[in-house]
Amino acid sequence: MPLIVLIGPPGAGKSSVARALGKLIDLPNRDTDQLIEAKSGKKISDIFIEDGEAHFRNIEKEVVLAELKQEAGVLSLGGGSVMNEEVALELAKSRALVVFLDVGIANAASRVGFNRDRPLLTINPRQQWLSLMEKRRPVYESLATHTLSTDDQKPQEVALKIAEILGVRK
Repeated sequence: MPLIVLIGPPGAGKSSVARALGKLIDLPNRDTDQLIEAKSGKKISDIFIEDGEAHFRNIEKEVVLAELKQEAGVLSLGGGSVMNEEVALELAKSRALVVFLDVGIANAASRVGFNRDRPLLTINPRQQWLSLMEKRRPVYESLATHTLSTDDQKPQEVALKIAEILGVRK
């Protein structure tokens, strides 16, 4: 079973889908945001506030590059991690199944509430989210081997679709 990497914007459901998929196909799942918090001993929002985005992005790059070396499992990446050239290049040359979890702003807003622990979405969150997507969508699309919309779907429903892509029947 290959490494399955979930990419997409805040509110796409990457972490929830990764957990559901890992359980469904009996593979470990890892979330780079959780790994960054464990490594730094701080919440992501605190890293942004106390150390700045550049420091966060350096830790994120380190964590993501290490995780992409794994042979199998389900990995959910932070929404902005693929904007790093090294990460994008490593992901592009990996043999991973890369799934872009796409989501519309209405669904994203209801999932993340555009507040807590989303440092890039604290001021004018709707406009920030739209601006992030404008920059990130071409990268998500270029790296993805598959694209799935998570609009109006439960994580388990999206996980089932990914399992079908993998040829796993549940």
